Amino acid sequence: MASYQLIKESDEDGALDLERKDCTLHVEGYNVDVESAFQKINPSSPPLRSGSDTGANAASRGTSTPARLVSLDVFRGLTVVNMSSGAAASKKAILRALKLLILGVFLQGGYFHGINNLTYGVDIDLIRWMGILQRIAVAYLVAAMCEIWLRNDEKVSSGLSLLKKYQWHRNLMFMLSTIYLLLLYGLYVPDWEYQIPIGAPSEAKIFMVKCGVHGDTGPACNAAGMIDRMILGVQHLYRRPIYARTKQCSINSPDYGPLPPNAPSWCQAPFDPEGILSTVMAIVTCLIGLQFGHIIVHFKDHRNRLLLWLAPSSAFIVLGLLCDVFGMHITRHCTLSVIHALPVVLQGFYLLQFIWWWMYGCRRYTLVLEWMGMNALLIYILVACNILPLILQGFYWRDPRNNILSLVGIGNKLNDRLFTWGIWSMSLGWIAWIWFLNSYMKGSVDCTSARL
Repeated sequence: MASYQLIKESDEDGALDLERKDCTLHVEGYNVDVESAFQKINPSSPPLRSGSDTGANAASRGTSTPARLVSLDVFRGLTVVNMSSGAAASKKAILRALKLLILGVFLQGGYFHGINNLTYGVDIDLIRWMGILQRIAVAYLVAAMCEIWLRNDEKVSSGLSLLKKYQWHRNLMFMLSTIYLLLLYGLYVPDWEYQIPIGAPSEAKIFMVKCGVHGDTGPACNAAGMIDRMILGVQHLYRRPIYARTKQCSINSPDYGPLPPNAPSWCQAPFDPEGILSTVMAIVTCLIGLQFGHIIVHFKDHRNRLLLWLAPSSAFIVLGLLCDVFGMHITRHCTLSVIHALPVVLQGFYLLQFIWWWMYGCRRYTLVLEWMGMNALLIYILVACNILPLILQGFYWRDPRNNILSLVGIGNKLNDRLFTWGIWSMSLGWIAWIWFLNSYMKGSVDCTSARL
């Protein structure tokens, strides 16, 4: 017997009373026509099928659709939502990196001609493609993609679980460091030449640099410079490398100056300190910094944070010393080596730990530096990219030499180093003044609490 509860009920003559709502209909028997009973409610509706049909009826209609697992559908939906969010975050990271890249090419590609030159413009054939902002853009993009896509769902409750959650980050750092070392010490660097324009644009003097070596990290024959010359082109590299200020290349060392007698042929050769191969280790440095940032995110106790910072920092000391013992010395001005990246990371995080401890008491004495950190890119563009000096030199009285900088005692009679220090001093003074006005407008500063 099968019993079905319906919304409508038939009266004595077998007709359904469509006006009633709280009624039932009982159908008894094994071979009852259930569909005809349902048709009494709404004759115009299509035939309904019961889940208890006989095998013959089911076979005549074909195989029925199985019921879906709702929890699996929800899980799939969450996965799709997460991948959409990942794509949106990736888009933002790519756009931000692209902005930094374009800004870097504009500011450091040769468009501006120097702090004592009011002319501007750059030949596309000689534009510099790499630079500090470009390196930041590349390192940021790789680190952002790792943070978005290369992490698992491990719950962080200890240092070990933190390592497990971001294990793919460490794998990438190891892979990039290995590729860097193999290329730096394994590539063969042949002899090469470059040109220095003299007189007319069509005239140039050719210099030949003798190499023919493996694993040289000096200024002339390192693999990093060879890769940049092959991919970017020697005419697109930085034309005032730091080794041009050494005693071998300048009589005014440690500043730029005329060549001394019997100077090496590579003294005037272009070289980009922010080249392709050295950017690989910059990416590794950025990824290491990202791991230190994870400690801030996942651990709220300050003592645990300091301990988890000290452990890898001390490990980097040992690793850096071992690299130096085995012949991998600091070569900052030619390549960004592993032994250079490790002290940079170490110094940065030791300083961060000290600032963290110091700011527990009062943050009044660090507010200027805090403001500079919040506006680091703007300050770098204005000062380090010579935008502020060019703006100040653009206002003069009758002669370009009678500008604001000359008025305050920073004239073009001083060398570039003193000029740069003067600009930095003026900029810091202006920043301190802006901070003072901003603090005065907002009221006194509370030293009892600090948002660490």
